[in-house]
Order: sequence, then structure tokens, then C-alpha cells
Amino acid sequence: MTAKAFELSPGYTISRVIRGGWQLAGGHGAIDREQAVTDLIATFDAGIRTYDCADIYTGVEELIGAARLRLANERGLDAAAKMKVHTKLVPDLERLSNISRDYVRGIVDQSLRRLKTERLDLVQFHWWDYALPGYVDAVGWLDELRREGKLRNIGTTNFDTQHLAEILAAGLPVVSQQLQYSVLDQRPATSLAALARQNGVRFLCYGSVAGGFLSERWLDAAEPQTPLENRSLVKYKLIIDDFGGWELFQELLRALKAVADRHGVDIATIASAWVLEQPQVAAVIVGARNQAHALANAKIMDVALDADDRTRIAAVIAQSRGPLGDVYTLERDRHGRHGSIMHYNLNAGRI
Repeated sequence: MTAKAFELSPGYTISRVIRGGWQLAGGHGAIDREQAVTDLIATFDAGIRTYDCADIYTGVEELIGAARLRLANERGLDAAAKMKVHTKLVPDLERLSNISRDYVRGIVDQSLRRLKTERLDLVQFHWWDYALPGYVDAVGWLDELRREGKLRNIGTTNFDTQHLAEILAAGLPVVSQQLQYSVLDQRPATSLAALARQNGVRFLCYGSVAGGFLSERWLDAAEPQTPLENRSLVKYKLIIDDFGGWELFQELLRALKAVADRHGVDIATIASAWVLEQPQVAAVIVGARNQAHALANAKIMDVALDADDRTRIAAVIAQSRGPLGDVYTLERDRHGRHGSIMHYNLNAGRI
């Protein structure tokens, strides 16, 4: 492992910062498609060579596929091959009770078409409801597709310790789990990290900047009132509330700002660099709306925190109240504060 790259599976290396795709799905404002492709290539040139998307992120697989095609046309197939793309397979909630091999194959084939490739680098599998038992079978069908050569690696998304353990016990080759991890949310460290360590599973972490809350914009700012401007802010404001509320959050921002000033970077960069240091973490997934964001994100891989930095941040985290429980447990409760804001059937009618 180097500071800027990580071997996620034998012969398969990713950048330690991954370019997130959620912001390109349209929920954060209108997308200029040609400019978005240009920005994706600028991210590549900044040293961030790995991209994250999903079957349910409207239009994002197509954008990344277009960027890969332009890279191949302008710089050759060798350059395009250096672009690694991770997608997700998120079966609709209403399909879980009768999920089938053909349904899984159909979504994989759709992603192959959209991404303009013959083999997916990593497919990360999500399951909404553990009361429905088909998740082990579904990962098994993904493994069949892996052995056929349609995908290289299998990952999971947002599984808790018990249910990831079931998948691993079935002998299925999971290399990674995508999950939320930040200075505000330490749930992966409770029990999942130990299981992951025992089984060689690495974490690909979203939420490291809490939808933008971990930034100078919110330092010394008044607590925002509802309605917030997008669903991402709604989601992460709930995490701040669980962490200990706005006053403790401000204390955390001040600690991060002090560390950021020492390193000549911003709060978001330090917040993500902290996540990169945590056990089992291979990479952080960060969004970027433009080329300037991409260049700033690349600096995450250059930051090396020292003992004083860690102590300053840990002193605030030690005062936090939560969020408590295993990974994604709060979000999985469809009637709770966290789960009630999720969208559950985004593949319907799209394959």
C-alpha cells in the first residue's frame, strides 16, 4: 500500500480517494453533461483514478461510461484501463421477496451497457430488509457472474456485522464493503471492523465530510432550520444530532480547523484524511461538482496526521453520544428518523 493507492484484491489497485457519483444524479441541481464528462476526466488527471456510481443513480453510469470512452478515444485504451469504476446493485424493496437470478443478471447487463465495458470492476450489493432472506442467494448469483467474467470483484453496501458474516460464511468472495464512516459516525468500528479484518474485507467510506457539513461553511454558523436545501443535508444533520448536537459539532469543527491550518488545507480534507487512517479503510468516496473540487479532493492523499492531530480530534469524539448501533441499523428502520427519508424503489421500470 502506498499513500495514494491500495490493492483491494490481487492485481486490482484503486486510488485511496474515490470520486463519488451521487452528486451527478441531479438531486443537487441540473447537470451539464458535457461539462460533467470533462470534470470526470479532470478528476482522473488529478490522480483520482477510481469512480463510484450505482444502478439507481440516474444517468451517472452513462456519464462515467462517456468519460471512459472519451479517455480511450483521446489517449488510448491503456489510459482508459486505468480508470476503475465501482457500481452498486440495489434491488428495489418491492422485488426482494421474489428476487431472481435473471433480475440480478439484468441489472449487471444494464450496468455493462451504460458503462461501455465488458467487465465491471466492482459490484457492491445492497439489501433493504433482512426479514427477507434472499441476500445470500443474490450474492451467490453475482459470484456466478464473476466466474463468467462479467465482473471482477464483489462488494457489499451497508450490511451489518451479523448479515455480512452470513454472506462470508457461505464462502462468497466479498472484498469490500461500502459504508458511512466519519469523525461524526464511528459505527463501523464497533464490531464490523473485527469481522472485516478476519476475512480480508476492506471499507470504502462515504459520508466522510457529512454532505458538506464538515467544512468552513458551517464553522461558527447558526444551527440550520428545516427545510434544508437537499436530502443529503437532512440525512447528515440527523447524524450531527445523534453525535451530540450543534454545540459539540462546533467544537469538532474548531478542532478540525486547527489541524487543517497546521497542514495548510481545509476542514473537509482533514475529515477525510482522518477516515483514511481508520482500521480496514481502503478509500474514502468524496463528491465533486467541478474541477476545483476534484483538485482539492486529491490533496486528501497527501495529508499525514500526527499524534497531536489525532489527540485533538479524539478529545472531541470522546464526548459524543452516538450514533449508536451497528452499521446502517438506524437507516434500515423505515419508520425511524433516519430510514423514513430513504428512497426504496429506484430501479422500477428502468431495466
